[in-house]
This record gives sequence, C-alpha cells and structure tokens, in this order.
Amino acid sequence: MNRLSTRTVAAPRLPENSIAALYQLYSHYYGGTSANLFRRDLADKDYVLLLQDEDNIIRGFSTLKVTDHVFQGQALRALFSGDTIIDHRYWGEQTLPLAWCRLAGQIQAQQPDVPLYWLLIVKGDRTYRYLNVFSRDYYPNRRRPTPPDVQALMDTLAQSRFGSAYHADSGLVRYARTQGYLKAEWHTPHTARNPEAQYFHSRNPGAAQGDELVCLTRLTPANLRSFALSGFEQGLADGAVMEHHE
Repeated sequence: MNRLSTRTVAAPRLPENSIAALYQLYSHYYGGTSANLFRRDLADKDYVLLLQDEDNIIRGFSTLKVTDHVFQGQALRALFSGDTIIDHRYWGEQTLPLAWCRLAGQIQAQQPDVPLYWLLIVKGDRTYRYLNVFSRDYYPNRRRPTPPDVQALMDTLAQSRFGSAYHADSGLVRYARTQGYLKAEWHTPHTARNPEAQYFHSRNPGAAQGDELVCLTRLTPANLRSFALSGFEQGLADGAVMEHHE
C-alpha cells in the first residue's frame, strides 16, 4: 500500500475532477444516492478533508460544516460531519481521523472561548463504535443515560439542521426518501456481538434503510482520548501560531 497523506480544501474550491472522484468513491459503498444529491450535500459544506496516496489518488474523504448557535443564552459552535468514506483497503489507517482531529483543533483555536461540539448522524455501527475510541463522554451512550441538558442541545441542533426529518422521540433522522444507505456487502456482521454495535442497532433498527442516529460529543482536550487528543492539541497549537502571525 502507498503512503497516505491528507489535505484540507475549502468545499467551494474543490475542482470538478475531484468532485467526480469523491462521488465515484462514495457510490461504491453507498446506495440510494445520486450525483445530484451528493453535489447538493457537498455544496452545503465548508471543508473537505482529502485522503490521498502517493499517486494523488483519492482514497478517502470527510466533509465538514461549522455552524454557530446560541443555546440557553450561551454561544457555541457545532462541527457537523457530512459524508466520510475510506477505501476499505485502508480501513484501520488513522491518517484521516488524525487529520480530522487536527482540523477540529484549528477550528476551536479560531474562537477558543466558545464551546465546540461534534454533531454527527450515524448510518452504521462502524462509525458509532469509533466514538468510544475517540471520546470519553458521547451520546447516546450505552453506559449512561443522556443528561437532560445534553439531550436538549442535541434536539436543538438536530432540529435546526434537519427540520421535520429529525424525530426527537427516537433521536433518528428519517427522510421520506432515503439520502443514502450503506450497501449490504459492506456491513460488518462479525461485529454483531460487540456491545457498542448491539447498542447502536437497538437505537437505530432502520440503519440498513438509511435511518441515521444523531450523536453528540464535546470537542475539548479533557474529553478526547489517545490519538484524537494528540491531533486536537496539535490543531490548537497550529491555530495559535496562525493567530499570532495574522
């Protein structure tokens, strides 16, 4: 396997050939989608984090949008994760997640006194299981009930972003027409006994049809683990340097 690298591109500046490559990769793993739907979703994002090999072939990507909110009188920011795909031949590589954490740290450094949250909607247990490795406190969580104030924030952010497609009673985003679902051949049945996977499927029984579970975690050094913490702190340092030189 070639060595992988990452780079961040402002979504509006992504060239046409790169957009086509992203959709080709996305549609290999997800059904119930179209090029138009993919482009519409991409147009709503602020950043695209690209994972490339030594030949500059795109092997993965993640799209992100940053939104500003006021909740219970306090300003906060939410980093919303859109489509995130990694070529299955590179599953287990941490290059893209590490770069994502570094970018999140840079975003936090822009407004260091404003809390930053990661809002994501999850279609598969592979992504949900990652939360347990990434952070200490995330919700929903099989180990503890979601605190009322956190649930209220999740509901507020999800309703703001997804409108009537968000169902607060279940914590799920359900569209009248699917916005994409993981193809059956990419499901991971060998993880069925994993307690995180079991919990995810108990919360999102319609995942195979494209239902998405709303999840939330605070992006702060005290709440991050392992490589996520190291990447985030590097991003904070990068941001502080950029601020100093501006």
